[in-house]
Amino acid sequence: MSSDQDNCHLCKEYLRDPVSIPCGHGFCSICLKTYWDHADHTGTYLCPQCRVTYNKRPTPRRMGGSRQSTIQRNSESFPPPPPSPDYNYAGPQDVGCDICIGKKHKAVKTCLMCLASYCERHLKPHYESATFKRHKLVDEIGHLDRQICPQHQKGLELFCRTDQMCICVLCTVKEHKGHDMVSAEQERAEEQQRLGATQAEIQEKIHDRLKQMEELKQAVDSLKNSAQRALQECEKMFADMMRSIERMQQEMTKLISSNKRAALNNAEGHMERLSHEIADLKRRDNEITQLSRTEDHIHFIQSYHMLIAQTEAEELPTVSVNPYFTFGPVTKAVSEMKQHLNEFSNDELVKVAKTVNKMTFCQLDESKKRRSIKNACQLTLDPNTAYRQLYLSRGNRKASLRRDPQSYGDHPARFDSLPQVLCKEPLSGGAYYWEVDWSGEGAAIGITYKGIKRTGYGDSCRIGYNRKSWSLFCSDSSYSARHNKDQIDINLPYSSRIGVFLDHAGGTLSFYTVGDTMSLIHRFKASFSEAVYPGFWVWYESAITVIQL
Repeated sequence: MSSDQDNCHLCKEYLRDPVSIPCGHGFCSICLKTYWDHADHTGTYLCPQCRVTYNKRPTPRRMGGSRQSTIQRNSESFPPPPPSPDYNYAGPQDVGCDICIGKKHKAVKTCLMCLASYCERHLKPHYESATFKRHKLVDEIGHLDRQICPQHQKGLELFCRTDQMCICVLCTVKEHKGHDMVSAEQERAEEQQRLGATQAEIQEKIHDRLKQMEELKQAVDSLKNSAQRALQECEKMFADMMRSIERMQQEMTKLISSNKRAALNNAEGHMERLSHEIADLKRRDNEITQLSRTEDHIHFIQSYHMLIAQTEAEELPTVSVNPYFTFGPVTKAVSEMKQHLNEFSNDELVKVAKTVNKMTFCQLDESKKRRSIKNACQLTLDPNTAYRQLYLSRGNRKASLRRDPQSYGDHPARFDSLPQVLCKEPLSGGAYYWEVDWSGEGAAIGITYKGIKRTGYGDSCRIGYNRKSWSLFCSDSSYSARHNKDQIDINLPYSSRIGVFLDHAGGTLSFYTVGDTMSLIHRFKASFSEAVYPGFWVWYESAITVIQL
């Protein structure tokens, strides 16, 4: 005999090529594909087992670990895949006909007098026989037990305003005797009026929001135009500044070139004059050499006095050269100009940025937002409990599921087969509040006793599927509250942030959507016998983050 966990919920046979979906349930790959192919035209996909709803078709993930290995080893003994189901019959997500014997057809209508649902064939007497003429037919509603008094097994026809609940006629005799009671129709009429007022208020809010949306669109258009004009004007002004710098560069080039040219001309003139003077002095030196060698004494005396007179009368100017002359000061001056320009431009840029950042384009008025964070507690994820493919980050406050295992050491507290992780902090005896951001295809938020099983795939390990834990599963279109064998499906607007309030001593666990306002999703009532630990289930492409309040 195999356990239910090794059987497909659709074909009731051993799992073949098993895959799992965000809520954690597993099916044969072919069974799930056939089941969801049929739902493609509706755009809504339900888990065949727990009926959690998804707005877009989730991507099934192949199940690994020992469970898959066992199935693969025994695959040869499995019977062939089952034929595609006949969708004229009621499936797990449908309401079955109460009259059909054996395999039931889908119910199309529910009779509020007979308190039964009928397929098309068994509904005919209600249309053809006068006996059923006064019976009230409605589209099949499912959960027909909600239309019956659980104590007297009679149809609910009245509303007790004292106890705010629907009752049957027999309830008026004893349990609700003397209470303020009206017919369900009358209560509906009065509540319909209040609903109309609420709808009018909602429509007024819609009108106000549409007006704000139009104003915001116009402001966005104006913003785009203003930004474009600013870009064009700034580009023009920066182009002007760049041209000014280019002109400065040209003037500096001309200045250096003209000074170099003048200095070279001056030096060349001095060099030419020195060449002439050197040649003249060499000529006199040669004359003196020849005179010193003559044997004519009269010629020597006459020439000597003339040479001496010329030499004494002539004074040659001195050419002084600055060996340290360089254009370095010019380079230094330009460098200082560049530094001043950079400092000036940076200072001005900071001023402009501050001026622009101070201007608020649009903002959310949170003056109406009232969210108590009394009893807020700080939580951290415990790496010793984390499934090996869960990646912890942000100081162990964020968990996301990855394909590659993390380098966690062996620990008896670790979940070895399910993508779950617990917090380090035990909560006991008081009131606690925390918030969690979640994203992706699916995640579960809950609490558990320390003794929850850590090994295997079974319900005894899953947070919310046993007596030791409670959880709220979140998908992109619905919620599901779970404890032990009980599951409650909840249709409320999507929220990426969930608030959790635990009154350990008072025995309540409440989940809220958190936004501009807070709305209750579900409240568990329990008698907690020991400390509990916040815990999470995380699906592929999904993540949870514990918020610091």
